[in-house]
Amino acid sequence: QADLSKARQVIEALQLRELDNFFQDACLEASPVQIDQIDPQAAAIYPIILSDRLEVILSLPDGSLDRYSTPLSAAQVEQTLQKFYSSLYPGYSDRERLQLSREIYDWVVRPAEADLEKFNVKTLAFVLDGFFQSIPMAALHDGQKYLIENYAVTLSPGLQLFPEGLQRRDSQMLAAGLTKARDGFDPLPGVELEIDRISEGFEGKILLNEGFTRNAFQAEIDVKSFPIVHLATHGQFSSDPEKTFLLAWDERINVRDFTEMFQLRQRENDPVELLVLSACQTATGDRRATLGLAGFALRSGARSTVATLWSVNDLSTADLMVEFYDRIARPDVPKAEALRQAQLTLL
Repeated sequence: QADLSKARQVIEALQLRELDNFFQDACLEASPVQIDQIDPQAAAIYPIILSDRLEVILSLPDGSLDRYSTPLSAAQVEQTLQKFYSSLYPGYSDRERLQLSREIYDWVVRPAEADLEKFNVKTLAFVLDGFFQSIPMAALHDGQKYLIENYAVTLSPGLQLFPEGLQRRDSQMLAAGLTKARDGFDPLPGVELEIDRISEGFEGKILLNEGFTRNAFQAEIDVKSFPIVHLATHGQFSSDPEKTFLLAWDERINVRDFTEMFQLRQRENDPVELLVLSACQTATGDRRATLGLAGFALRSGARSTVATLWSVNDLSTADLMVEFYDRIARPDVPKAEALRQAQLTLL
């Protein structure tokens, strides 16, 4: 147990240093916290790619740790993960995609099934290594069902980062988006429908097209507390902070700018509870682009972040978000479970 605990601390420390390197400063101060202090029905899974094997550390709700190992070279793991990533695109064989998905499931989740059932685990929090960061864990398949059909799925750069519980407050939302083509990006005609539909159950403010400028967005963030910030606009996540941005009507908002834009909220200890980035994507060919996503989450101080890693269909995204917010509005549904239920509706 002591060795496993130390190994987990090292993995989390590496994740934190990677984020510090991304910003070229020490941007995070955090204290370790056990998963059961966050969610008594959650388990954490750490896949660790080593030269001659894939190690997985499992952190259970009672604070105990377990490990299991698969004898695979790092090159074999990488090749399978890349094939699975490619198989997610339309036109790829469903049979081959499910075969790859099941293979990865067998490595990462199947050895833990008995423990997950014993502890009645409802949520899996993944702390991912290497190319695992670029694939959707929810789409792993056990031969009968997708992982998302059995568990709510969340990702974390390290369980040290967000020890605070998520507080429910009045449902105020700031929603901003672009429907028109800007800065070389295509129009997003589904965004107006998306924002209209999700804002029906929430009070707040809408900034659309010409109304969504950097200054207008900043002004709203400064004058009012919005637990939910929803941004339906083009953006890109990259391992280079200079290429990680969101698109407003008048300019690109760089990830570094997010600290400045949300600093008043953080100074007053009034963080955003949920940040949603619903039309972004990872930079093409950038294997560490999820650093950019983590950067937006951390720079905003948001307690939870939902974002897209691929170019997604405009209208189906609107459907997903409507289902998600319908469930978020219910006081007894956790955010990860709300997303799971929305995904199952589309499935």
